[in-house]
Amino acid sequence: MTFLISYWGEQIGQKIRKITDCFHCHVFPFPEQGDARRAVLQQLQQQSLELQEVLGETERFLSQVLGRVQRLLPPWQVQMRKMKAVYLALNQCSVSATHKCLIAEAWCATRDLPTLQQALQESSSEAGVSAVVHRIPCRDMPPTLIRTTRFTASFQGIVDAYGVGRYQEVNPAPYTIITFPFLFAVMFGDVGHGLLMFLFALAMVLAEDQPGVKMAQNEIWRTFFGGRYLLLLMGLFSIYTGFIYNECFSRATAIFPSGWSVAAMANQSGWSDAFLAEHPLLALDPNVTGVFLGPYPFGIDPVWSLAVNHLSFLNSFKMKMSVILGVTHMAFGVVLGIFNHVHFGQRHRLLLETLPELVFLLGLFGYLVFLVVYKWLRVSVAGAASAPSILIHFINMFLFSSSPTNRLLFPGQEVVQATLVVLALATVPVLLLGTPLFLRWQHRRRRRHAGPQPVEAGEDEEKTGLLDPPDAPASGWGSDEEKAGCSGDQEEDKFVLSEVFMHQAIHTIEFCLGCISNTASYLRLWALSLAHAQLSEVLWAMVMRVGLRLGREMGVVAVVLVPVFAAFAVLTVAILLVMEGLSAFLHALRLHWVEFQNKFYSGTGYKLNPFTFTVEDE
Repeated sequence: MTFLISYWGEQIGQKIRKITDCFHCHVFPFPEQGDARRAVLQQLQQQSLELQEVLGETERFLSQVLGRVQRLLPPWQVQMRKMKAVYLALNQCSVSATHKCLIAEAWCATRDLPTLQQALQESSSEAGVSAVVHRIPCRDMPPTLIRTTRFTASFQGIVDAYGVGRYQEVNPAPYTIITFPFLFAVMFGDVGHGLLMFLFALAMVLAEDQPGVKMAQNEIWRTFFGGRYLLLLMGLFSIYTGFIYNECFSRATAIFPSGWSVAAMANQSGWSDAFLAEHPLLALDPNVTGVFLGPYPFGIDPVWSLAVNHLSFLNSFKMKMSVILGVTHMAFGVVLGIFNHVHFGQRHRLLLETLPELVFLLGLFGYLVFLVVYKWLRVSVAGAASAPSILIHFINMFLFSSSPTNRLLFPGQEVVQATLVVLALATVPVLLLGTPLFLRWQHRRRRRHAGPQPVEAGEDEEKTGLLDPPDAPASGWGSDEEKAGCSGDQEEDKFVLSEVFMHQAIHTIEFCLGCISNTASYLRLWALSLAHAQLSEVLWAMVMRVGLRLGREMGVVAVVLVPVFAAFAVLTVAILLVMEGLSAFLHALRLHWVEFQNKFYSGTGYKLNPFTFTVEDE
């Protein structure tokens, strides 16, 4: 902004100069001659051009500096984070005023000890400062380190969500790799739906190394991407169980010839036109020669999809299958507990806990599985109408009674059932009192034979090498019942029977009642499988079947089927894949956490969080 000021008198001029100086204004004289004014104007324009050039050069220089800073800023940020992490770790070290050094106590994996020693030697030779490493004996429970890969990370995450395992405890993750997708597939069995899930997961697996896929910020996408290998196996197992159920988008497929012959039934029964007109529903009698040719090679015979008792047949089949899978899964969990007891030096638990648990579980519900399989193998088609009821036999087993209208499956069945019930009831007091009484006797024996045993801690610590095996036995990290509220050196001096008995009573009640409730809980496999099949059937009947009929009536099949198929695809993905898939996933998760892992897995440990600069690949 420019002002032209004219004045008369030197005093007024001095005041004007003071005002302009106060506001830091530039004052230029206004000569009276025109040539002088033009010379001053040219001089000012020249100065303006020079200033513009200087500002332009300055702006270009600053742009170059900021460009270099932009390129160097990410490495600087990484270096700053590394420095902060290093100083944070150093601040956790204790300072030795006597030796003028830092002392750090940390956990390290055994197979990484040579690498640690080599790294410290190399850094000490370069910096000129010696670093001394000693392996310290410790009675505390070490942290848990489980090395995972891209494939096993999602399955280990399922286990860790329940609880991190104790040091050297049996890890359920290797078995979860198979059992989790399989139990999910039992509830989600459909070839078409499983194939869609498999292809979606396969696309994520093939594109897992692309930066755009890995760095996506969408939370839902990151959840799916993190469990891509889990989804891959879930889809693959769903295809397998879909072939067993013979369902592809709720439609049966005749891959092999059917084991039932309608022609043989019609020829031998003498079906006439009048008979067919009066009977819209026809029955195939397997007792008639040539009607039933043999079992279907793989899965359910496709002729069952045409039967009116299709749902009743699948109800019976899937219910028995759920009980068999549940009892097998729980028994496998109890067997895995044997490895924990042997490793931690608690062999008394094999006789006082594992054996009674197996007798109780297999004596009652294992016998139920035996009855199911025995009836499948022994009852023929001819005797199917008078086949005994397994449910009534199982109820009479607990009532020590028999039903005259329900014949026995095998001779001596009542004696076997009564013996199994008595054995199962006899295991309850053994399971309740065995471990507390044994630990009480063991504690008294230790106190009776214990004597003063001086320990030279300093000498032992000096002789302990870095790569020597640890002195603390694995039995030092036993269960809560054996510790009984004591820790460290007080564990052998103090023993509280009431706490041990309380822990064992809770365990006994939980296991005995859990065998009943957990077996019933596995029936969710049956319920979710039937629900998924019926939702698929309803979606096909109300969308695709209606669209096909409309296309036939209007004569424009292609035009009608485009929106119908689009609606069918959207509803299939939204309802059957997303909602039903999430429901089956949560139920499979519950079966592993509550019914399977609590048989042997405590999950009371803590993770090893090593000092590292590596960013974990999610």
